[in-house]
Amino acid sequence: MINTWGATAVRMIRGQSAPVTYGLIAACGLVFLISPVSGFNPAYGTGDELLAAQQAYFERWGVVPSQLFSGDPRALLAPATALFVHGSWLHLLGNMLFLYVFGALVEERMGRLQFALFYVGCGYLALFAYAIAHAGSDQTLVGASGAISAVLGACLGLFPKARVTSLFPFLFFLPLRFPAWVVLPFWVALQWLAAWQGVQGPGVAYLAHLVGFSLGLLYAWVRFGRRPTEVVVQESSGGGEKTRDTGA
Repeated sequence: MINTWGATAVRMIRGQSAPVTYGLIAACGLVFLISPVSGFNPAYGTGDELLAAQQAYFERWGVVPSQLFSGDPRALLAPATALFVHGSWLHLLGNMLFLYVFGALVEERMGRLQFALFYVGCGYLALFAYAIAHAGSDQTLVGASGAISAVLGACLGLFPKARVTSLFPFLFFLPLRFPAWVVLPFWVALQWLAAWQGVQGPGVAYLAHLVGFSLGLLYAWVRFGRRPTEVVVQESSGGGEKTRDTGA
């Protein structure tokens, strides 16, 4: 049954009630466009020069587990800055599409300030957990997927029976309706597409996803209890958390 949250979903699709979600999308998009990864900034050069600039960019703003516990206070900020850094167009667009739909829904339920703190806090903890588990690794972790995993977990906890209209690329983008618990795992499959799009493409940090999703689901259960609400929303599909081998 569609209740008042159905009207809420319509407002969110029209961009009227989720300023934090749309602000996060805009920030990630802007950061990507001015970065050496987008290919739009000629200041970074081409060829090997561009690759070197990209590697330096990921090392500076991403999470390098072996550096996180080196005693450098600046390194402790890396899990926060890494949330706004993405490794490719597919990585960025995939994450932002899922944030657009599910983030707006969760933000409307939580409220703006609470959602902003939830997003950054869970995203930070997800990346930090990955770094703890791989303390000796020199791989750089970038992307908002830890935070978005938390949003997906919260959405599943808050709206477990929501029916989502999804566009599946392998089904010629036909709009099909599925329960949210069916659509969300599809996000995991799409991470593989983002992870293996190139020979030197980044890998997927599944631990960060698992931690983020678990934190989001737990927070929704503790904070809002067992009061699920049904809603119909629209959704597009996309990428995943990434690790880039800085030694390559």
